[in-house]
Amino acid sequence: MNRKSMLITGIATGWLAVLAGFAVSAQDKYAAKVPGGLAMSEFRGYEGWQAISLSRNEKVVAMILGNPAMIDAYRAGIPGNGQPFPDGAKMAKIHWIPKQNQSFPDTTVPGNLLNVDFMAKDSKRFADSGGWGYAVFDYDAASKTFTPGTTAGTPPQGNDAKCGFACHTRAKTKDYVFPEYGNR
Repeated sequence: MNRKSMLITGIATGWLAVLAGFAVSAQDKYAAKVPGGLAMSEFRGYEGWQAISLSRNEKVVAMILGNPAMIDAYRAGIPGNGQPFPDGAKMAKIHWIPKQNQSFPDTTVPGNLLNVDFMAKDSKRFADSGGWGYAVFDYDAASKTFTPGTTAGTPPQGNDAKCGFACHTRAKTKDYVFPEYGNR
């Protein structure tokens, strides 16, 4: 091998090592986990779940999604029929900072991703929080990573699997679930 070939091979090998390092260090969003409980990996595919409802306040706009078990439960009349949601039911609530729609200035659309909240029904695993486990993962746009929410977040959250329980006790009669399933 001549000197030029060795140099080109060395440079190519160096660049491959650098690129491999970036690939290994890039966070798999599903690797994030709150202490004592829920991991994003338990909600793999949430981006394609069906819509349950939406919510909005002066700071954020949100879409609330449900996995098939959650949607089936709503269609069966839960929680209005007094029955609890089944184990395995899951919800995701995606929060964005709203922005003005460029084509329709009178409307707002999702802007920057703020965070994703999750709820999972598992009456054994989360017996001390109404059968539900909770998690919030804040999104950092600069690094494109998720980290467990904190009390400094919007909204303020604890960062364990019971982080939403205190708030959700207001909906105890609806099995701790706020969102209403809109007619279709």
